[in-house]
Amino acid sequence: MSRFLPLIAFGLLVALFGFGIWWNTAHDQHEIVSPLINKPAPAFALPVLGDDTRKVDKQSLLGKPYFLNVFGSWCIECVHEHPVLSVDVKQLGLPLVGFNYKDDPHDATAWLAEHGNPFDVVIVDRDGRAGIDFGVYGAPETFLIDGKGVIRYKHVGPITPDVVAKEFRPALAALAKEGP
Repeated sequence: MSRFLPLIAFGLLVALFGFGIWWNTAHDQHEIVSPLINKPAPAFALPVLGDDTRKVDKQSLLGKPYFLNVFGSWCIECVHEHPVLSVDVKQLGLPLVGFNYKDDPHDATAWLAEHGNPFDVVIVDRDGRAGIDFGVYGAPETFLIDGKGVIRYKHVGPITPDVVAKEFRPALAALAKEGP
């Protein structure tokens, strides 16, 4: 019997790895549910890109729903989603707050000059501390925050026209049903 132990151990490892492969292919890796959904957005006070003397905080954004889009000049996928932000997301009619994450402000300014600036305001989280509070682990990520400052939706990865149609519009419709 002891001579079959290595074979049994090998079979268990194969089963374990097989389960891991099945799990990863059966579940969308971008579908990471944030524990912050339906909870107040973290408090923050971050400088505006290009004007360190001006700060935007959570309180100043209350009153109307908005999108918070995490981006960086170092983010390859941000380049791909940028035209969608500029057209499709802007057509939804909500303010779009850029959250420049772990980036040099000069690089971010140059990146926006090259690609265009779809944001109503861009705030800078150079050290990433505010991003940690939001549960950000990369870019791009986009949050829908209601007028009371509650996170209602989070999308991980680049925004596409399909994401706008199948995820953002229903999330906004649900928000509209809840009322002010």
